[in-house]
Parts: sequence; structure tokens; C-alpha cells
Amino acid sequence: MFRIFLATAAALLTVSAPALAADSANLQTLRAVQNQVLEYPHFTIFDTVNAQVDNGTVRLTGKVTMPYKRDDIEKRVRQAAGVQRIDNRLEVLPVSQFDDELRVGIARAIYSNPAFRQAAVMANPPIHVIVENGHVTLDGVVLNDVDRAIARSIAGSFPAFSVNNQLKTEAQVKEELEHI
Repeated sequence: MFRIFLATAAALLTVSAPALAADSANLQTLRAVQNQVLEYPHFTIFDTVNAQVDNGTVRLTGKVTMPYKRDDIEKRVRQAAGVQRIDNRLEVLPVSQFDDELRVGIARAIYSNPAFRQAAVMANPPIHVIVENGHVTLDGVVLNDVDRAIARSIAGSFPAFSVNNQLKTEAQVKEELEHI
């Protein structure tokens, strides 16, 4: 279970490879940014945040459910050691009762499945359910391809317009980290 959390945290925020090669301070800044995002009390499985660090400049991308989260995350990241400038490209998901019902239904179904039940009690569960105008994106990290397929199958059983499975396996994340 702890391995999933670490892999999720690693997949959540990324450093561009050339920037890391140029300066190991980027990795330290990335870790500080990562901590600020993951410790934000309003960061949920319905939000996704990615960061790229290049010589003190942090580019935030992803989607959040409320406008205040976009601003709060930027403020928190600004406090991280090594951050000199922020390019905040976080998008706020549109307000929609249909989207809300879809994201909650899919999350409940995924985390009540025996394959993911233990992950449901984690501070930062590894599978994020992003819903925008009826289109679902699964983001995060799972143990293996079987878990990836199970999560996709569960999400596909809901009345979404589409399901985009962006889940990565621990092996994929490990491989990506080795190439940095």
C-alpha cells in the first residue's frame, strides 16, 4: 500500500529531463512543490495537479474542481523552497450536477472493489477520477495492468460520454523515473 502512495506521488509531479540534468536543485524544488500539493487539505481524488520545474520556474497543469483550489495551490507552491516563478495553468472544472454524480459514483465503485479497497483509506488515494462535461479521465498509479483494466472497466460501466484511462502501473512510473 505504501509503495502505491510513493508511486502516485512520483507520477503526480514531474521534472523535465533536460532541466534535471542541468541542475539537481530542480529535483529538490520538485519535492518541495510535491509536498505542498499533497499536503493541501482540499486536494482530492477529483483533482489532478502536475508540475514541471526548470531553474526555479514551476509550471502547474491539471484540473481542479473549485476556483479557490487553483489559487490556494499556487499560493502553497509559491512557498516551496527553490520556487522563483510560477506559471499556473491549472484549469477549473465546470460546475455540473451530472459530473458530480458521475465522479462520486465512479470513485465509490472503484474504491469499494476488493482490488482497491485498501487504497481507499489512504491520505492520497492513488486513482483520481476527473470528470469534465461527462468525459471521464482516470489518472494516477496502480500496481499492475490488471488493476488498470479493472479500474477502466468500472468507470466504463457508468453513463459517461468517454473514459480516458491515463492510469500508469508502478513499473511504468519506475521506468519513467529511471530515464530522468
